[in-house]
This record gives sequence, C-alpha cells and structure tokens, in this order.
Amino acid sequence: MSHIKIFIELTRFNKPIGFMLLFWPCSWGLAYANTINPNIHIFSYYLILFFFGSVLMRSAGCIVNDIVDKDFDRKVKRTKKRPIASGKITITQSLIYVLALCLIAFIILLQFNMLTILLGMSSMFLAFAYPFMKRITYWPQLFLGITFNWGIIMAWTAMNNSLSIEIIILYLSAIFWTLGYDTIYGAQDMSDDEIIGLKSTAIKFKKNIKLFLSTSYLISIVLLLYLFNGFLGKNITTVFLMFFIFTLIYQLVKFKKNKTTNYLKLFKFNNYSGFLLFFSIFSIQF
Repeated sequence: MSHIKIFIELTRFNKPIGFMLLFWPCSWGLAYANTINPNIHIFSYYLILFFFGSVLMRSAGCIVNDIVDKDFDRKVKRTKKRPIASGKITITQSLIYVLALCLIAFIILLQFNMLTILLGMSSMFLAFAYPFMKRITYWPQLFLGITFNWGIIMAWTAMNNSLSIEIIILYLSAIFWTLGYDTIYGAQDMSDDEIIGLKSTAIKFKKNIKLFLSTSYLISIVLLLYLFNGFLGKNITTVFLMFFIFTLIYQLVKFKKNKTTNYLKLFKFNNYSGFLLFFSIFSIQF
C-alpha cells in the first residue's frame, strides 16, 4: 500500500487540478473543431482519449519535474516532502514510472492521424524541457503556457487533419490564460525561489503583479471575443463565455499581494474557468 501512496504523491493523482488544466484546452480545441465538422461520436471518443492522455502526460511531467528539481524542492517548505526530494523513492524507480506512463500515452496517441501523432511527439520536448526554464528565464510560465495548451492544436488536427488561423488564436488566448494562473501559482513560492535562485513571472513582476495578471487575462479575453464575435448574442454560448470572463475577474479582485494562503485557491478556481469555456464553445453548434 505504501508503494501506491508514493506513486499517487509522485504523479499528483491526488491533485487533479493539474491534469484538468491540461485537459480543458484539449476539450476547447475538440469543441471548436466539432462546430466546423460536427460528429458527436468521434468528438466524444476523442474527448475520452485526450482526457486519459492528459492524466498520463501530466503525471509523467510531474515526475520529471521532481527529478530535475529534487535539490531545490528540499529547500522549499511546500515541496520538501515530495517523494523524490524526501528520499521515499529513487530516481531509477521514478524513471521507470515515467517510461511506463509515456508508453501508455503513446498507445493513445497512435489512435489519431499522422499530423496529430507528429504534434504529440513534438510536445514531449516541450514537456520535458519545462523544468529547466525556471533556471534560465523569468518566463517559465510563458513556456508552460506554450506547452500546456498544445493540446488545443492537437485536438483540432485530430478532428480536421489541418491547421487554421482560428485555432492559433484560441491557442494564443489559452497561453495568456495560463500565463495568468501560473503566475498566481508561482507567487506562493516567491520568497523561497528568490533565495535559491529560481525565476518566475511572479518574481519579475512582483512590484506590479496584479497589473501583469490583469494584462494577461485581458489579452486572453480580447482574443476570445475576437474569435467568437460571430457567435455572440442572446444565446447560451454568450452566457457561458461571460461566466468564464467573470471567473478571471473574480481572481483579480480576490488576489491580494503577500496573501499567499489565498493563491492556491485562486489557482484551482481556473478549473471552473476551463469548464465554462468548454461549455461555451461546445454550445455554439446548438
């Protein structure tokens, strides 16, 4: 039983917010693609595949991140009890888990067309390069946005086997959404990160962090309004899009500088944001 507990802690299965924030962009891409070429059976099947793919890849990414950051994690109060940092599991054992998770994810990836498979393979580089970004740039959150929202493009190509400017706009909007919520998440560890030499947008903009968050979320909202302008009106799509926007405004209102105990709650609130935008896009076809 202890091995199962360690595995759950290692992969963060007990903290689903991570894989949900990876999954929601995939669902957006699928929902938008389904408005162009409706096929509810393929859409539902792919939604399930992307969900499990998100769980598997996020779990593998967490392990790689913990391997790379093990020495830093020991120095941060929030992370020092993680399995690798605390010595509950060896790096070799952890790498075996990574390989197993990636293998299952690859089997799922093979269910799609060749363009989507190639995009999925390229995302591996992004996912496993991310842990190093906080060492070399103050913009690891931007790199995470590029990585975490790659599923939008994959979902679109899975349904349409092509690319379009519309899906790129949705992708850019999602990147700025991630840039905002992960800055909130990073703000939890600003003091520790500064001491040990790690970088983040929270540290870079710590004097004007709320302005930075507002700008990130505003750009995300403007891109969405531009993209879905033709679908807005007195309909359910508009209602749920407005609710999505409200969740971002709520985070900005509740974000108080130096009140770190509230940051995790605001970060997790983005699970509602992801669902609301999914439902808004999905309802376009009705």
